[in-house]
Amino acid sequence: MTHTAPGTATRPPSHTSPGPLLAAWGAASSWERLVHTLLPPDAALPAPSSAAAAGEAGPLVAVRERAEAELGTPWPQPLASQYARYFRDGNRTVYEGNVFGRQDRLTRAVLMAVASGDERWLDEAADGMVLLCEQSSWCWPAHEDTCRPRGTVLPDVAEPCLDLGAADVAAQLAWADHALGARLDARFPGLRERTRAEVRVRVLEPFTRRRDWHWLGLDGDVHNWCPWICGNILVAALRLGEQGDERARQVALALEGVDRYLAALPADGSIDEGYEYWWNGACRALEALDVLEHATSGALSAGRVPVVRETVRFPHRMHLGGPWYLNFADARARPSSDFPWQALHRWARRLGEQDAVRHAAAHQGPVSVTAELGRALNELADTEWRRAAGGEPPLVSGFWLPGTQVGLARPAAGTPLGLTLAVKGGHNGEHHNHNDVGAVVVAVDGVPVIVDAGRPTYTAQTFGPDRYAIWTMQSSWHSVPEVRGTPQGQGSRFRARDAEAVDTPGVFEARMDLAAAYPVPELERWRRTARLDRAASRVTIEDVWSFTGAGGAPSVLHFLLAGQVDLAAGHVAVRPLDGARDVLVTWDPGPVTASLTVRELDDPMLRAVWGERLTRLELRLPDTARGSLQVRVEVRP
Repeated sequence: MTHTAPGTATRPPSHTSPGPLLAAWGAASSWERLVHTLLPPDAALPAPSSAAAAGEAGPLVAVRERAEAELGTPWPQPLASQYARYFRDGNRTVYEGNVFGRQDRLTRAVLMAVASGDERWLDEAADGMVLLCEQSSWCWPAHEDTCRPRGTVLPDVAEPCLDLGAADVAAQLAWADHALGARLDARFPGLRERTRAEVRVRVLEPFTRRRDWHWLGLDGDVHNWCPWICGNILVAALRLGEQGDERARQVALALEGVDRYLAALPADGSIDEGYEYWWNGACRALEALDVLEHATSGALSAGRVPVVRETVRFPHRMHLGGPWYLNFADARARPSSDFPWQALHRWARRLGEQDAVRHAAAHQGPVSVTAELGRALNELADTEWRRAAGGEPPLVSGFWLPGTQVGLARPAAGTPLGLTLAVKGGHNGEHHNHNDVGAVVVAVDGVPVIVDAGRPTYTAQTFGPDRYAIWTMQSSWHSVPEVRGTPQGQGSRFRARDAEAVDTPGVFEARMDLAAAYPVPELERWRRTARLDRAASRVTIEDVWSFTGAGGAPSVLHFLLAGQVDLAAGHVAVRPLDGARDVLVTWDPGPVTASLTVRELDDPMLRAVWGERLTRLELRLPDTARGSLQVRVEVRP
């Protein structure tokens, strides 16, 4: 990754090929037109006036309780020694924890000031805003791009790094200004000018001056940072930018980033980073489009863009049942529920996507104590969301997403009962990639039993050159074959071939050839077929292989299991988590040797999902040039 030398100005390149938004809007999205279309800064953002009407009733009960408890106590203080730890021992959570704690407290103070009108909350909010203004860097240490080249461990305040953290602070200050503006002028004259100056120097100017930020995706590699950062810059520019040409250029560039992200999504709206990252990718794009539509008085609307509709369907398709979701890449199988469900609900209502409406409504509840400020204000302002009933999620009967080669099937829609099968093809160069081509997940009554471990706590290693030394990233700890002692290769050329699925009322079947995922020259074919017989509630996973000749280490089928596992001849019995029914995994014992490896979990993130351990079932196959094995999964009688 190259960067412009400090102080070197780079103007934006000529307009690139338009994506779905710019193609639909044409010249209306140009900065020249936006100069005249955009509402003035004091009207450009939605929400606060109607949010205030929500008062201090139910939605803010938890926020008020936390805010009252912390009022008058010291604010979280990010320290230089904590920042430096990332470059010394790889720890990023201590510093980030204090940054997030500071921002969360500011959000709660602003919400209480909006809801109550009490000046003590205005004082609290002003304290938080000034603390952010005086924080040396808004960039998280893992993203700072000047330290390693210069051999330093602290950020260069003269060359601000624009990352997720910096854009997030800029948007938070913009929403705080929008919610409290005139009151801040009256009680803290000069504070608003200070925040505008900080946002201009740290975020808006670097955004327009430098066009080599990796997250812009101008090299074709577009991922969730692009809409996340561009959406927050859009908010900051609309509210805190100076009305005129430069503000319109900032908005146009942010819009180009969101458009670039949507153009990079497959037509089916699927996300290669997994369910949990949908909220910080596609959802960020949807929220940016909401703001843009308001700021242009409806002139720029994305309601008819096909990929928008498709990606709104993605979250409920990933739902296994209860708190469990199909996870791949760096997503967790049991993620936090503190997502902006209101944003999904609003878009689903607008598009008439009733399954997505039901899925979001099932998570309706009070405003989270850790909600981002813009999300919380919009949640309070959405009266239809606040009136939404709970109800049951849709739990679709099945789907196949060719864009990411992910499929899922259950016996019947609307219930988690029975066995659910999920399968993933894809390749090993995906964003937040794990080497997992051909992986299967099986859940019983909505609870995963053949599982994807997910990710441990992020450290410097997670996104560094030693990422695949982390066991959860390796194919050896996914439910895929290990071919003649060789795990899957890393990179996009290691992929599934001829992936396809057939979904009928009685049977769902996904088929793919895994041979290209392994750097084994003599491997001709490794055909995996995963099948759900809905009537029998039985899953079968069949592997058929062929080599140019015998020889080498034996191949092994791995299946990663969660719960209590007992091995016997030709089967394992699994007592899953959460009291789900027992499951039997069986095979023809013939020439196969079976063993178990227990993986004790010491990472807090993994333990929060799976408990104390995961167990790997290993089925050693005969070393023959050709062969096959079928593994069956059934609910234990």
